[in-house]
Amino acid sequence: MSHATAPVNRKRPVNMRKLAQRTVMYIVVVGITFIILTPIFFLVSLSFLSTREAYQFPLPLVPSLTTKFKLEQGEKGYLLSVYDPQTDDYETVLDTDDTAKMSVYMRAFLNTIMTEEDVQARIADFESKIQSAEIGPDSAIYFTHRRDLLQNYRVFFQVTRDAVPALIRSLEVAAFTIVISLSIGGLAGYAFARYVFVGREGLKFGVLFVRMFPAVAIALPMITILAGIGLYDQPLGLSLVYAVGSIGLTVWITASIFLGIPVSLEEAAMVFGATKFQAFVRITFPLALPGLAAAAMYSFLGAWNETVSAIMLTQFHPTFAVVVYQTLLGSTGQVNLAAAAGMAMALPAVIFTFFIRRYINQMWGGITV
Repeated sequence: MSHATAPVNRKRPVNMRKLAQRTVMYIVVVGITFIILTPIFFLVSLSFLSTREAYQFPLPLVPSLTTKFKLEQGEKGYLLSVYDPQTDDYETVLDTDDTAKMSVYMRAFLNTIMTEEDVQARIADFESKIQSAEIGPDSAIYFTHRRDLLQNYRVFFQVTRDAVPALIRSLEVAAFTIVISLSIGGLAGYAFARYVFVGREGLKFGVLFVRMFPAVAIALPMITILAGIGLYDQPLGLSLVYAVGSIGLTVWITASIFLGIPVSLEEAAMVFGATKFQAFVRITFPLALPGLAAAAMYSFLGAWNETVSAIMLTQFHPTFAVVVYQTLLGSTGQVNLAAAAGMAMALPAVIFTFFIRRYINQMWGGITV
């Protein structure tokens, strides 16, 4: 008589080396993400802080949505105090009977939108409670008012000279740069990928040679050239300078994309009656869109963020980058305003990258984002 033996439950040995490698990879990825996102988080938070909050230590991580006030009798009129969450107490900021001064201080330093009529209403309520003996002359009233989180952005566009026209000019410059870079660099990349000619490799390397020079070195001779053709201090002239550096990178990106598209696809289309141009437009161009989108993104970011060349090549028609740069230099004591200017500078680039992310993801092997 045979006896069945119970199966032995043997666990697979854990590969400690792979586990350690995966753990190290996760730590590195989390660390890099933290390093990248932490400055962005503080910049965004600082752009919403009031001037008073921006100079507190430690800096508040999240801006408050409301401001708490205390109003009482003072030596010169009325004593206005503001609640400080860090000390859990009220700090006196004004002692005056000028309601307009109180209203201006609330808007400029606290980002609290209270009109002079609102301040007068609070003072009238305070006086009526004293007269009705609800509170004593040495007592105080407390009230809360909402904050305007977009106050720094509104002030930036109100006080900065030529901000909105400069924003439009920067969009024009970026659009011109993309068109010039893709039209010239894209065609050159197709030629490098499809045709064999003498000096092809040397010329392909030579298009990147111009990127080895700093932007200021190229901008200096371009001032004379643009002035001679009447494009100095004009968006198109600035686009030509930006495109000089973008074309080389566009050539390399598009050439690698066209090399990955088989020539047999174009030949098959031509067998069925399509011309060379029709085969390119209907077959090759749609397949090359991810690479063209990547080249467009680099061209846009380069034209949008360039400041040194724009300072030298513009005088009466600055770009938005120059306006933001001047705001950063001139906003001493207004770091929150400078942060708002930086966020306003970054927002169009984020929006542009968001719209073309699908094509970039396809180039990296993805289907959808």
